Amino acid sequence: MRRVIIDIETVGRDFELFDEVSKKDIISKITAEEGTSEYQEQLDKLTQELQFSPLLGEVITIGAYDLEKETGVISFQSKDMDIQETTEGNMVYKVRSEKSMLEAFWGGIVEYDECITFNGRGFDIPYLIARSGVQKVHVTRDLMSNRYNNRSWGGMLHIDLYDQLKYYGSVQRAGSLHLWTQAMGIESPKGGAIEGKDVAKAFADGRAREIAQYNAKDLIATAELYKRWKDYMQPR
Repeated sequence: MRRVIIDIETVGRDFELFDEVSKKDIISKITAEEGTSEYQEQLDKLTQELQFSPLLGEVITIGAYDLEKETGVISFQSKDMDIQETTEGNMVYKVRSEKSMLEAFWGGIVEYDECITFNGRGFDIPYLIARSGVQKVHVTRDLMSNRYNNRSWGGMLHIDLYDQLKYYGSVQRAGSLHLWTQAMGIESPKGGAIEGKDVAKAFADGRAREIAQYNAKDLIATAELYKRWKDYMQPR
């Protein structure tokens, strides 16, 4: 069996580049009166969260880590598209456009039997599918069906650890990747120079390589958490 860990990073588009109808749609959630400081605070928050919608943002990093080979590939966008492919430890870093990243992802995923994520069904995979539609890239595997991982299903399994650890919603406080790794004695990807909330600004500042390195840490942490879940938290 071949298993792959998947994680992505995203950024929102510049609010000023949207058409007027889209801008009105985005700011329709603002409850404060226009011209007030509260209005500006709500607008700032909305524009900072554009990255969470594939209709308002884009993928800037896709990381894939082969669990059996213990090697990974981090594809990432950069303002400097002339950066050469580099290797750090067991990770290969490749600069690609969003379309090229998506093509590589869907082309490579067919080689695996199992996909592993942390909140992949809630974010990563739907985002990748939507952006694939935008970029006219063909989706090659169904990673959203079979949520309960019925082994008799003929398609590729997608083990979403967040789904598993909250028991499909039965547990009300499932915990973040950071909290799970800390509890398990696994090195957390959080607490470094870049975290998820910093990605948009870091990308704007030209720190794409650091974002890719942060993505690599997420992959390793997810891989280690998966091993703990698989080896000790599943009935034998």
